[in-house]
Amino acid sequence: MYFPYFIAYILIGLTISLALFFWGLRNGQFQDQQRARFLPLRGEVDEAPPAGMSRIGRWEVYGLFVLASGGLAASAAVLICALYFR
Repeated sequence: MYFPYFIAYILIGLTISLALFFWGLRNGQFQDQQRARFLPLRGEVDEAPPAGMSRIGRWEVYGLFVLASGGLAASAAVLICALYFR
């Protein structure tokens, strides 16, 4: 009874995660593994102070907020449908 909703939820999440993973592969996000190995050991003393948020950065935050809200709304819709139509 609940399985179709949760299977659809899992398949949508899997599809989005695979799309983002292959996007990262295509854009070379995983190319420099030697540098990535030592990033956790790097100290924060030599880093420059963070710059102010640009206009594009604000739009990115708004976009992430919309995506998170949409994900929570989809989860709520699945739970409401699962409880209502049992």
